[in-house]
Amino acid sequence: MLKSFRLIALLALFAFFAGCSAKNAQVDEAAIDAQTAAALKSEASVETEVADSGIEPLDPELEAAPQEAETLTPEEEKVLQSNNGIYFNLDEHDTKEVQQYFGFFTHKARKTFDRWLQRSEPFLPYVRQVLSENDMPQDLAMLPFAESGYNAWAYSRAGAAGMWQFMPFTGRKFGLRVDWWVDERRDPYKSTQAAVKYLNVLHDMFGDWYLALAAYNAGEGKIGRALKKTGSKDFFDLTKNNHKLSRRARLRTETKNYVPKFIAISKIFKNLDELGFTNINWENGIQFETVKVPGGTDLLALAKACGMKWSEFHKLNPHFRRQVSPPNAVINAYLPERVMADAADYLESPNSRPFAGYKRYKIRKGDSWYRIARRYGVPVAVLKSVNNHKSNLIKPGSYIMIPGKGSSAAVYATNTSKTRRTAQSRANYRVRQGDTLWDIASRYSVSVTTLKRANGLYSSKLKIGQKLYIPDNNASSSARSVAKAENVKQQLVKYQVRRGDNLWKIARRFGVKVSSLMEWNSLNSKSILRPGDKIKVYVQ
Repeated sequence: MLKSFRLIALLALFAFFAGCSAKNAQVDEAAIDAQTAAALKSEASVETEVADSGIEPLDPELEAAPQEAETLTPEEEKVLQSNNGIYFNLDEHDTKEVQQYFGFFTHKARKTFDRWLQRSEPFLPYVRQVLSENDMPQDLAMLPFAESGYNAWAYSRAGAAGMWQFMPFTGRKFGLRVDWWVDERRDPYKSTQAAVKYLNVLHDMFGDWYLALAAYNAGEGKIGRALKKTGSKDFFDLTKNNHKLSRRARLRTETKNYVPKFIAISKIFKNLDELGFTNINWENGIQFETVKVPGGTDLLALAKACGMKWSEFHKLNPHFRRQVSPPNAVINAYLPERVMADAADYLESPNSRPFAGYKRYKIRKGDSWYRIARRYGVPVAVLKSVNNHKSNLIKPGSYIMIPGKGSSAAVYATNTSKTRRTAQSRANYRVRQGDTLWDIASRYSVSVTTLKRANGLYSSKLKIGQKLYIPDNNASSSARSVAKAENVKQQLVKYQVRRGDNLWKIARRFGVKVSSLMEWNSLNSKSILRPGDKIKVYVQ
């Protein structure tokens, strides 16, 4: 009897601890779920707290999972069975999903795939160049097709963005800025660099491109754990053993289909002519120059100074979320070569940063444009203008920019008058006919920016007889420099314009300013150069 009682007590105690363990396990799983949900909410919050212009949802064809294989023509069947690309040596039982996606993109979603091809033309040359520079397979240039259809403006429901569909955390991890001001996941060039770094890390981790692609889709942790638990050696082996994993550890259908979709896209791309698609024009890549934009720059005014509409500027620079660059940070902007001279002149002007900084303000209940304007001492018209907002309605919980009270131009003007007075008292050079700031700066081995600052100038225009102060030049050294400069200026090159030349390219070739080229040859930014034309270039 006593033994029976002890046995019952032991069983009860065991059941209690087992229950506690099970409960703790449930708590742990619940905690993990809560953490995951919080992380996803945090990731998505970057997207939902702003109303960007131009953002687009993913094309539905990217999320479609074709269930039936299309009937293929003999030519399509031949392309499907071809072995090319990244280790395209698939067994028969591995080709079912590949065939389904191949048929889907060549039949039902053919128009969408054609649109993707057109959209990819400006970026494909750059993507392939970066892959080559990093000794990576060219087929990886197909990845943005599978991710976004090569759409820099695409956002997924989970919060991924850009051509390469980075989540905010992963994007930041690989050097992309993601905040209220800027989303560099949408920068086609910087995000390509980040994606190549990430893919290299994944390939080093798994030693196989198919597993690296699966990890790009599902995360390296998910793939790593699944391989360990199933003992699988490659992607296709892993998908076959997927049923052995617990429900939580299993690969989603999206991940299982990801590599077959990638292979199908790559096969189609390598055989566009045979399949009747319009081939890629490799000469259609965007020709751009990178310019460093200081914090607080008026981007709308920059676009206007370059003779561009905001829509044109924003198409080249989708990473800017506002019409002002973020305060206290230098951000890349991409511009056509032909406007670089105008951009440089504008960015050197204090008018490019019209306000003394910006503040991000969250609209509260009861706020109005008038109340916010009174609180911060900024006119309603200015508030609306910097926020690109025409309506009188504002939504609580959304964000706006508040410009600083004092404009940088006003601050500059105050300091400039004092600088000019000092420069006049110390002047050691008088402007002569034909002089430009660049010429004078070159003679005396100072930068144009230094010369402007030393004389309180905000424009590059000079008047004959105008007095300038040239730093670190006394009377004797000035005389020697002038004599030397006159000899330099006699070294005239009569350059014959070649096919593909423009003012920016010629200026860069000879190490001179575009503005100097225009002045020497009585040209302007709209002048057309034709092959065979001769222009004057003064070189040192």
